[in-house]
Amino acid sequence: MGISQKPLTTPKGENHGKDSFKEKDSSSQSLDQVGYRTQSDDTDNDSKRPSRDVVVSVDEAGDLETVTRVSSGPAYTVFSRPVVRWIIAMNCVSGFISPVTANIYFPSIPSLSEDLGVTIGQINLTITTFMILQALAPTFFGDFADAAGRRPAFILAFLIYLGANIGLALQRDYVALLILRMVQSAGCSGTLALAYATVADVAPSSERGKYMGIVGGGLTVGPAFGPVIGGVLSQYLGWPSIFWFLCILTVVWLVPYVLTVPETGRKVVGNGSIPPHGWNMTLLDYIRFKRQGRVEAPSTHIRQKVRFPNPLNTLAVLRNKDMAVVLLYNAAIFIGFITFTATLSSQFSKIYHFNDIQLGLCYLPIGGGTAVASIGNGYIADWNYRRIAKKMGFSIDRKRGDSLRGFPIEKVRLQLIYPLVGVGTAVYIAYGWAIHYEVHIAIPLVLSFFVGVCVTGPFQVMNMLIVDLYPEAPATATAANNFCRCILASISTAVIENIIDAIGRGWAFTLIALLFSASSPALWVIHKYGPTWREERAERTIRAAEKKAEEARAKEVAQVQK
Repeated sequence: MGISQKPLTTPKGENHGKDSFKEKDSSSQSLDQVGYRTQSDDTDNDSKRPSRDVVVSVDEAGDLETVTRVSSGPAYTVFSRPVVRWIIAMNCVSGFISPVTANIYFPSIPSLSEDLGVTIGQINLTITTFMILQALAPTFFGDFADAAGRRPAFILAFLIYLGANIGLALQRDYVALLILRMVQSAGCSGTLALAYATVADVAPSSERGKYMGIVGGGLTVGPAFGPVIGGVLSQYLGWPSIFWFLCILTVVWLVPYVLTVPETGRKVVGNGSIPPHGWNMTLLDYIRFKRQGRVEAPSTHIRQKVRFPNPLNTLAVLRNKDMAVVLLYNAAIFIGFITFTATLSSQFSKIYHFNDIQLGLCYLPIGGGTAVASIGNGYIADWNYRRIAKKMGFSIDRKRGDSLRGFPIEKVRLQLIYPLVGVGTAVYIAYGWAIHYEVHIAIPLVLSFFVGVCVTGPFQVMNMLIVDLYPEAPATATAANNFCRCILASISTAVIENIIDAIGRGWAFTLIALLFSASSPALWVIHKYGPTWREERAERTIRAAEKKAEEARAKEVAQVQK
């Protein structure tokens, strides 16, 4: 598939007042790194690109209602619309693979227990260890992807995943199952941090919602369709066929990705205008460049140094007050979703005595709800962005991206969550008491659809906000999000069956609903204090960049004097 690109234009801007600023140095670049600019190149290679001017005008009182913006400079991305859609589609599929892997063998748990001669509890331990690696793996892959690029990270993750699936299909031992499921999780879970980061690479804030909704749709329907696929395969072909299916799915995705999907990492290719090199090139580009005798990047391009991934960079995200509150609230919401899907098959099996296929089909309503929530909220988020921007007199630049300085992005995103949390809490409690009293199957299935809409909806919107607040390293920020939610989710899935046995289904689900609803004041905290904390983070980043620039100049002067 050929990769067509739009021509890179660099019109010259003008300075319109004392509140205007130009992106001439590293301190200016740092504004990109705290969400104040989402323009075309928050990279280490700004000095090699044409300059551009960005104007932000604010009245003396700093009233947000009078914020205006004039922008000129390179496009946010040079990739054409068809290429962007192709990138998003491939990321949607990659996002689907990780959650479908986590859930695809739920219906085969009884068969695995019988064939391997172990208890159901021991098989459930493989779910817990899977989720622990699901929390840890993105901390490596996210940091690696922000430094080396998206393509190397995707390819490495899926090669690990492919090898683990082959081993799982061939193994017949519990210890091998436990270890290989962890390796499998390390491979597929690494892509969780990459999918949303790629969206941030190619979509400005004003259009990010719909694309993140599409990618999020792949992430959220996986837990629903995984058990359906796994139930059919386990019932008719045996549980090893599940892992052979995942091998086939991996190869079907990996081949076109290696051949055609371009590098989007902004620290590697900027807005797409910097030619990639080495393994950042698609295979078709590599063959074409080799024939032309120019496989290497131009000599004017400064190569990004690839270092060993540091997971502590992911944990460092939590040192920022705004990010810490957002990530912890998102984790609380995710507990509600994961405990629901983890217990659905076991509870329905006890109550309604369904077989593997029937249990898999019971996940379809919540899968439909999550798809509706993810895609629908994406479009609504973009609409709300335009609505508030129009109300403020804020000029949206879809070509070059918007400066978020002075723009209440927290308000734009969080307004969508409040009604969902209220309705979701009520529906979640109703579901718990419906299965407690073992009512007709239609009632919990209908309620599960609305759980999918109202409980998964909020954390999809929060995922957008996370990328908006941390555009300089979106993969690292997404990895931090995944780390927080998976650690808490692994604990909750390990104890939820014991809680149900101790206090009953109704009170267990009521307790979980009250847990994430009691966390909702965090939304008010983000709404009220988030912009201030973001401003403080910007100032810290600017001071750090200025200090670094001064040290570099002093070092140059010392070398000249020698």
